[in-house]
Formats: sequence, structure tokens, C-alpha cells
Amino acid sequence: MNGAVLRLAAGARRRPLGLTACAALVAALVLLPLGFTLWQAISYGGGDAAELLFRPIVARLAGNTALIVLASTASCAVAGTASAWLVERTRLPGHKLWALLCVAPLAIPPFITSFAWVSISPELQGFWGAWLVLTTAYTPLVYLPVSAVLRNMDPALEETARALGLSPWSCFLRVTLPQLKPALLGGMLLVALSTLSEFGAFMLLHFHTFTTEIYAEYRASFDSAGASLLASVLMAAGVLILLAELRVRGQGRYQRLDRGARRAAGRLELGWKRWPALAWLLLQASATLLAPIATILYWTLQPGADAVTPAEVSPQLLLSAAASSLGLGLSAAALTTLLALPLGYLLARHPGRLAHLLERVVYLAQGVPGIVIALALVNLAIQWLKPLYQTAAMLALAYAIMFLPLALVSVRSALLQAESRLEELARSLGLNWWQSLWRVVLPLAAPGLGAAASLVFISVITELTATLLLAPIGTETLATQVWADTAALAFAAAAPYAAILIALSLSATWLLMSCLGRGAVLGGQAQPWNQQEDPPCRN
Repeated sequence: MNGAVLRLAAGARRRPLGLTACAALVAALVLLPLGFTLWQAISYGGGDAAELLFRPIVARLAGNTALIVLASTASCAVAGTASAWLVERTRLPGHKLWALLCVAPLAIPPFITSFAWVSISPELQGFWGAWLVLTTAYTPLVYLPVSAVLRNMDPALEETARALGLSPWSCFLRVTLPQLKPALLGGMLLVALSTLSEFGAFMLLHFHTFTTEIYAEYRASFDSAGASLLASVLMAAGVLILLAELRVRGQGRYQRLDRGARRAAGRLELGWKRWPALAWLLLQASATLLAPIATILYWTLQPGADAVTPAEVSPQLLLSAAASSLGLGLSAAALTTLLALPLGYLLARHPGRLAHLLERVVYLAQGVPGIVIALALVNLAIQWLKPLYQTAAMLALAYAIMFLPLALVSVRSALLQAESRLEELARSLGLNWWQSLWRVVLPLAAPGLGAAASLVFISVITELTATLLLAPIGTETLATQVWADTAALAFAAAAPYAAILIALSLSATWLLMSCLGRGAVLGGQAQPWNQQEDPPCRN
């Protein structure tokens, strides 16, 4: 009997050929638009390529893109780290509320924030407006990983440094900050890649970068080869950012050598400094949440004639756009999560060189701007896949390629947490691989799969670039309507679409927190070894 169980367990651990083939097909799907873009760029011709790339406008675009990436990454790093330290390491009143307010801006896409600021004052257009919008929108990408490390870091390191006479500032610079390096660099990488691929905010703020020029190049002349060449430059910039982050991070190791006792870190008493700290968090919350939401509510209550460009909201179009956003979001979330399952299962149950190679291929999509993927799929559909051109299926496929890395992270984690011994036990009781997956593994992994679908849903309903290029004729979403009305300065007409979009995004964000556990944002209730409240540390 024991021998039969061992044979079944060994068979369960053997990598199924069909599973490997499905995972390889998913990776090939990601490589398809990237390879096609490079092929089109190479076929452009050396002389024509040089003439296109060495124009003065390209140099200006490169300067604008580099400037906004560096500026927004630096400001998000400072703001996110400062907010995380104040929330996790000081005795500020209402620190859990501040934690939620620091994360909530993720539910508001940058082009919605741009709509709010542009409607307040046209003077906020250009570089300064773009910098403000991206800083407020992407600071949570740094706050989340840094706050998680601060929450789980061994407090003995800082306590020892303080006992040796270091001031709180010196302790942060010499002890805490080096421990934050991986999380901080990871957050900065996400900010840099997100800024590099941003389109809607730059268009509304009249700040010209490579993404806006690629879109204009395609729309003006339908020159797919020229747009692909510029897209290749943007892809190269993304690769350089990835390599730079890898080089700066180095080969340092940060894990503890012993398990130790899990306890909460002491929180600093700021004294009179709590008022500047509270003012900073209040200012950040006002810029990231209060100003956009208040502006949207204001314009929602105004008649269309009061906007710069008079335009009334069509209730029928509003309902149609909301239904389109919901339909596309739900279908893309289901498709992307389904595509992530084979590779996630392969990584969780059969890790190896092949599995990790396929994983890295999928993660390439995270470093490629959405406009590049969308443009490649447009060209593929026009040349070879004409039945898919201007269809919802092509748009859903673009969403799946763009957001597959987001789904894969949650799917892999969920499958790793599903106990493999239960699956082996199910196989020993006579269930085949598919039955054990359906009846045992997937129910155990359901919360993680729900988190993956929620994350993709949020990303899809707030996505703009691929939707503008690939949406079927006559299909309008909440995001495209906000963009169109704001570009025409019809702020009162755009406001209801923006309000519904934010409501949907916040609802999906709440569902995501429910799936992941609120401790991912608010922190656990870890207590010191004596189970008493952590004593304050005097500044």
C-alpha cells in the first residue's frame, strides 16, 4: 500500500507534458508582439531609420522622457519612504487610517488625476503638472513594499544601533535604509517603468514623450514601421532601466540567519515634530485623494454649459460605457487568470530552469509600455489576423498580455500556499491530475486567484492606451470617455464617467484587500514577547 502511495506521489510530482506545453504557449503569446515590433523596426531600413531617429523632435522627446522618469522616480522614492516610516515607526494618531490613505491613490489612474488638476488650472500643464500627477499617482508603489519591510524587520537591529548612541536620523541612514534597499529599489523600478509607459496623463497635460509621439505617429499617417521603430527605442529604454536596477541592487543578501522571536518594533515619540509629520501626511492625502475626488464631485454637480466646452452627459452613453468597462474588465480578468494558471502551477509544483525561463519571458511584458504591445497587435491583425481586427477578443488578448505578470504573482503565491500533500493524497485516492486540480487545489487557492482577478480588473478598467488603439468601432469605455471629454475641455461631461470609474476601482481594490488580507496594508497585530503594547522610544 505504501509503495503504491509513493508511486502515485512521484507521478504527481512528474512534470506533465501538456502543462509544460500550455505554459510555453503562454510565454510565446507574450513574445509575439515584442518580436513583431523588433522585426518591423529592423525592416525599416538603415537610412530611413537614421533619418527618423536623428530628428530634433526625437532628441527633445528623449530628454522629456528621461527627465520625467528621473524626477518622478526620485520624488516617489522620497515621499513613499517618508510616509512609510512615519506610519510604521512613529506614534502618530490614526496610523491605520493614514496607511489606507497612502495606498488608496492606486485606485485612481493618472489620467483621472490629470483631468482633476487640468480642470482646476490650465497652468498645471507641461512638465510641472506631469511631475505632480505622477508623484501623487505612483508614490504608493514605493510606500507598499517599504512599509511591508519596516513592519516585518527585526527591531533588534535598530535597538542595538540606538543603544550604541546613534540618533534616530543616523540610525535610519546607517541601519534601516540598507535593509530597505531591495524594497525601495523594487518600488522605484515600478515607478520608472510606469512613468516610461504612461500615455493618458501626458496627453492631457500636453507633455510630449515617446508614448505620445508613437500614438501621434500612428494616428497621423498609420505608419506602423516608423511607430514600431520609436516603440523599439522605448523598449530599449525599459530594458536599460531593468539592467540599471539589477546593477544597483547588487548581490547583497538580507535574510536573517536565525528565526528569532517575532515582535513589534518600538514606535518613536515625535513630540512637537508630530505636527509637521501630520501636516505632511495630510498634504499628501489632499493632493492624491481630496483634490481629484473633490474636483470630480464639483464638476459632476455642474451643468455642462459651465465647462470651458459646453457638453451635456448622455445617460445612455454613460450606462453603455460603464457596461463596456465592466464587461471588458471581467472577461480580461478571467482570461488573464486562466492563462496564468499553467505557468503558476508549473512554478509552484515543478520548479526548474525551464519554468523560471518561461517566468522571466512573461515578466518581459511588465517592462514594455502598453502602447508598444497595442501597436504590435494592431499591425498583426491588419497583416495576418484580419478577422480579429477591431474585435473585443483582440482587446482582451492585449489586456491579457499586458497584465499577465500581475496575475502570475498572485496565482503562483496562491498555488504555493495550497498544500501539495493534499493533492498527492487526492491522487492516491484515485483522482486523476485534472480532478485533483479542480476539486482540491483550486478551492484551496481561491483567495489568491480572486486577488489576481481583482488586480487585473482594476488595471483593465483604468487602462487607456490599448483601449484607444484596439477597441471596436462604437465601443466606448469609462476611461476613453474621460479622456475624450477632458481633451475637449468638457470637464462637466467627463466628471460622471470619472466618478463611476473611481467607484468601480475602489470597490475592486477593497475586494483585493479582502482576498489578500488587510494585514498586507494595515499590518498584523504582532506583539512583543510579553504580549504588552510596545513601549515608546523617546526621540
